[in-house]
Amino acid sequence: MNAPEDTIPRWNLDKIYGGFHDPAYNEARESTASSIRLFGRASEEGPKEKERAEEWLSRCLDLLNSLAARLENLESYVLCRYTTATTDKEAVREMNRLEELSTPLAAARAAFRESLGNLGKTAEELCSSPALKDYLFFITEELEFRKHQMETSEEDLAADLARSGANAWGRLQDTLGSTESITWNEKTGEKKTVVQLRALAYDPEREVREKAYRKELEIWKRVEIPLSFALNGVKGHSIVVNRRRGYTATLQRSIKQNRVTEKTLDSLLQVMHESLPVFRNYLKTKAHILAVPRLAFFDLFAPVGESNAVWDFKGTRDFILRQFYSFSKDYGSFGEKAFTEGWIDSEPRQGKVGGAYCTSFSEPWESRILSNFDHSFNSVTTLAHELGHAYHHHCLRGAAFLLRDYPMTLAETASIFSENIVYGRLLADLQGKERLPVLESFLQDSCQVIVDILSRFLFEKAVFEEREKGDLSPEDYCDLMIKAQKETYGDGLDPELLHPYMWAVKSHYYSHALAFYNFPYAFGLLFGLGLYGLYLETGAAFTDRYIAILAGTGKASAVDLAAQAGFNIEEPDFWRRGLEVITRRAEEFQAAARG
Repeated sequence: MNAPEDTIPRWNLDKIYGGFHDPAYNEARESTASSIRLFGRASEEGPKEKERAEEWLSRCLDLLNSLAARLENLESYVLCRYTTATTDKEAVREMNRLEELSTPLAAARAAFRESLGNLGKTAEELCSSPALKDYLFFITEELEFRKHQMETSEEDLAADLARSGANAWGRLQDTLGSTESITWNEKTGEKKTVVQLRALAYDPEREVREKAYRKELEIWKRVEIPLSFALNGVKGHSIVVNRRRGYTATLQRSIKQNRVTEKTLDSLLQVMHESLPVFRNYLKTKAHILAVPRLAFFDLFAPVGESNAVWDFKGTRDFILRQFYSFSKDYGSFGEKAFTEGWIDSEPRQGKVGGAYCTSFSEPWESRILSNFDHSFNSVTTLAHELGHAYHHHCLRGAAFLLRDYPMTLAETASIFSENIVYGRLLADLQGKERLPVLESFLQDSCQVIVDILSRFLFEKAVFEEREKGDLSPEDYCDLMIKAQKETYGDGLDPELLHPYMWAVKSHYYSHALAFYNFPYAFGLLFGLGLYGLYLETGAAFTDRYIAILAGTGKASAVDLAAQAGFNIEEPDFWRRGLEVITRRAEEFQAAARG
């Protein structure tokens, strides 16, 4: 493609709220606070005199659904404002106000679970009426979580303390990661932020990539002490609170949150380890193409192939929409709406966080997508990935909040599937060396989701084990990260040129409520590839089945939902099916590199 000349968009939030002083925003905040109080009282008191258990349950569910939907709207709006301007004092203030507003909800949910258990009925008995039958999974899960909660007052205290503790540590990482900068050009005085430096990992010139890598490490070295305190605070909080909740380890809670089983995770990790030789061979092939003895960490995202040089945003939009329309008219028209109605913010700028995400709103039923478009093919697939998340929300339109609240494992299903529509359709139209950059992009992403995420999982597991013994220093964190990278990347990367500060880069580590945020991405990749394989086998007939799977993600465990799609995710063979797609494309990549 030609050099980019079009404008990279910023999103439009006016349809959501007109600002923090908008009467609609303030009314939503006040009514949410009022509903939380009502839900809290109903939960604590239990059924009124002569009120049947099912009537009380229905009343509580109505309150919880409505307040959660409004809170989702408020939190998503503040998130959008804050992540595009982390130094915006008004956005930070509102984030704190919403945290304060929602804090009593933790105690209310704890009281609800306690009263639910005191009814002395099974989930099946409570959900026997037609009006409540769709809530069977939710009630079953609530009764299970009741076994792992502290006293209501303790849950309330933990949530309150997290505002000025673990959550604040997380915001520190966000702010440092988006605002710290360093001189890039001594002559002109030009500076670059961490986000801008990381974007240069996709630069075709190795000297530029290495310079950006070393400058980035300088920044992280400069702020390693406050970040190590932040990570100690977050992980220490998780350990203490989850121990008091009766979990044997934080990982046990993460498994339950993600609606999988230990057997599922063990099978997934087994196949991830099995895949490492495939990815190491891919990395060696890439090193050969780039004419270097061995890849450095800063070579992982190096472009391969001339057609991968530059993408403009308009071309990206048209390309993605063609692929979406090839799957279904509904998917294509949905994507067109996202592009034309201001749902997307892709312009990199100072104060904006790195990476990408999708967040959704109930009123109106829309999503907003943040990315940092850098004209690489990776930016194209990232946008397709986040649009997949938005389409997932589209497929759940009209559903009550509690029936569309799905875990991270299932959250990645639609995004990975969306990426593969883009990859698959393009690969079908290319021949020979034209396929090289597309195959490389797929393998590059898959390497991150399998190999790098396995390193992150091993790192986080080791961090929790060591944090049980006491605080860790920046050197400790760097040592654990390097050890994990060596174990996973092996001889695919130069051991002297790894990235010791990835613990500072990834904001996921700084979320006390979502520890082990990483493995659901690997789950989503291989699960999504399995669904994509079904699509290739059945064609257009798969569309309705796919939408039904997405629509059911809030009403079943990952194990049960996979069973509905014909998969047994507790066995390694299921995960090997997804790995076969990766292996096949790795072999195609090697053949294209030779030819």
